[in-house]
Amino acid sequence: MSRTARARSLGKAFLLLDNMLVVLGFFVVFPLISIRFVDQLGWAALMVGIALGLRQLVQQGLGIFGGAVADRFGARPMIVTGMLLRAAGFACMALAHQPWVLWLSCILSGLGGTLFDPPRTAMVIKLIRPHERGRFFSLLMMQDSAGAVIGALIGSWLLAWDFRVVCWVGALVFVLAAACNYFLLPPWRLSTVRTPMREGLLSVLHDRRFCAYVITLTGYYTLAVQVMLMLPIVVNQIAGAPGAVKWMYAIEATLSLTLLYPIARWSEKRFRLEQRLMAGLLVMSLSLAPIGMVTSLQQVFMLICTFYIGSIIAEPARETLGASLANARARGSYMGFSRLGLALGGAVGYTGGGWMYDMGREFNQPALPWLMLATVGLITFFALYRQFYRRAVEPEMFGEAPAAVCPGRFSLPYFLNAFKRLMVATAAVIAVRRRS
Repeated sequence: MSRTARARSLGKAFLLLDNMLVVLGFFVVFPLISIRFVDQLGWAALMVGIALGLRQLVQQGLGIFGGAVADRFGARPMIVTGMLLRAAGFACMALAHQPWVLWLSCILSGLGGTLFDPPRTAMVIKLIRPHERGRFFSLLMMQDSAGAVIGALIGSWLLAWDFRVVCWVGALVFVLAAACNYFLLPPWRLSTVRTPMREGLLSVLHDRRFCAYVITLTGYYTLAVQVMLMLPIVVNQIAGAPGAVKWMYAIEATLSLTLLYPIARWSEKRFRLEQRLMAGLLVMSLSLAPIGMVTSLQQVFMLICTFYIGSIIAEPARETLGASLANARARGSYMGFSRLGLALGGAVGYTGGGWMYDMGREFNQPALPWLMLATVGLITFFALYRQFYRRAVEPEMFGEAPAAVCPGRFSLPYFLNAFKRLMVATAAVIAVRRRS
């Protein structure tokens, strides 16, 4: 085995270890925040939504600066510093007794993510060959799902003791991750050259196509972040016990471990990346619309299962599409800016979702927030359609062979008719409920 091949092999193993620790530490704490402060302490969902939105906005909104700094100084110092900041944020969260303390802890956690997230993603692009990235991102998603359910199980078990213990365990995991990066990660450069910060930032901002793609994903992330806010609340309310939330993540883990890699392998040979992204987004949007109308745990889990299937279809394509559009001279800056859609979508999804949830509860309209989320998803779908319909992404840009395309299946009239049928069916269901 050549020296380069050996470095790539060892790098892949380290990336998988690092990703498992980060996902595990995150999901020990964050899925339980809404349950702790909304259900147990009686805080308004808006207050918790602001906290979660702040974390998302700080981490992803400032990611371009974290990526630019990593382009200049390398990955290891930024990753280690960021993980220690995340640990400090979790430790502060253990002491949260008022909203401002929770907000401060989420800001610290977000600042940590600003430093370690872009260079970690850029390391994947550096070490994984273009034709292998889609499958490796699928493996990372499978690992994310397993880490999420394990973390949620640990967190739910620790919550029976004390929420402070939950936060301390999450902080300890990130300290361990920082130590692994300090001792095991070589001082690799992220970009092909040591790019000055200003040059990296300007390179991204002048790439109009990449910027349009990132901003359009705001709507996608608005839906995706609900697995951390509204979906746990609904599951907890219907089940009557916070322990039921772990089954929500168990569903995600089961689906990801069994379907994610086969679906990615099958679809990458038949559909373009943007088509897979749009199809997954459509499934996610349609699955959220009826959640406010269901009354049993089985129905909620069935819709959540459909939502996860849409995410399984969309997420590897979204990650691969963004990574493939990045300029090799400024990978960290590109990966940092690519998180801006997540920053905006997270802020809107958390804050707006919390506000809509409070409004729906106040006016006794539980279906309102879910119908609004579905509408956001459909608007995003048509925005992506317009963006890629006028100029499809060339497969050769990604180092892959042209895929067979089925124009009729992804034509605009097809989806307009499907949307029309959905609205008619939804109106019929609402009319029946009102009569009864």
